[in-house]
Amino acid sequence: MDRTERFYKIQQLLSDRQMVTTEQFLKELEISRATFRRDLEYMRDRLGAPIEWEADLGGYVLKNIPGKVSTALPGLWLNEIEIHALLSVIELLKGIEPEGLLGSQINPIRERLERLLEKGDYSAKEVSRRIRVASLAKRVTSTKFFQLVAHALLARKRLHIKHYGRQDGKVTEREVSPQRLVYYKDNWYLDAFCHSKDELRTFALDALEEVEVLEKAAVSIEEVDLKAELESGYGIFAGTKHQIAKLKFSPFKARWVSKEVWHPDQKGEAQEDGSYLLSIPYSDERELLLDILRQGAEVEVISPAALRNKVKAELDKAMNLYH
Repeated sequence: MDRTERFYKIQQLLSDRQMVTTEQFLKELEISRATFRRDLEYMRDRLGAPIEWEADLGGYVLKNIPGKVSTALPGLWLNEIEIHALLSVIELLKGIEPEGLLGSQINPIRERLERLLEKGDYSAKEVSRRIRVASLAKRVTSTKFFQLVAHALLARKRLHIKHYGRQDGKVTEREVSPQRLVYYKDNWYLDAFCHSKDELRTFALDALEEVEVLEKAAVSIEEVDLKAELESGYGIFAGTKHQIAKLKFSPFKARWVSKEVWHPDQKGEAQEDGSYLLSIPYSDERELLLDILRQGAEVEVISPAALRNKVKAELDKAMNLYH
């Protein structure tokens, strides 16, 4: 049996028999005395197992610790690689959460994992030092608003919000039923059913100026309908009326784009000259337009003509800035 199985067996023997001698352990586990000592040391020092030697009884017992309801050992066993992976995930989570949001919940878990690594080959501080989350143009989201939105989302309550529309510069009040939180391109968004407009809308959390949780029950939209309305178009913009953008990338840029996923339903085809033809469905060209312009001269819009003309117009305006 492997080490994890032995840990469970040790726990089971101590729970069933109250006291277990060394010889009984060696017989049941079929291991050497040296291996048993190493297992015992690991369970005590790194897993916090309250296993003690009772000289009067001539064996090992599970001690009752004041303030703890049970002396049962943890039900989850992790090796060093798995602990490193979890600590890496925590570092990633710290990089995407609104500052300070989950600190009180994450820190106890992190501290426990760090204790498990204290005698390992790599310190927990190495994980923190070696994992970096780099964000570009990340907008600041209110921790308070994030918490209220998350609470309403999970409690299935409606929200009253004041939302600043950057497109027209106006603030509107809305009553919405939250459907899901979305982390997209380094920023948080709320997909919600807007009762004012009687349709699904997406709101940037950093554009919320007021948030109030209402006692009214939220309306829940089926997952299949959410996906059809909010995920079938391109990027963060919703819509079900689709067009197909055909983009031709240069042979140089094709090295990257051929490995990228711009849309779940995209189609890509390598061309004889080394270029790459990418076909993407979209319903609102605003975000797609920006992503195309970021590619500069490395991409050409083949179709539709309306999208090609808009890209050309934007490039012409950019050129005029440098005349």
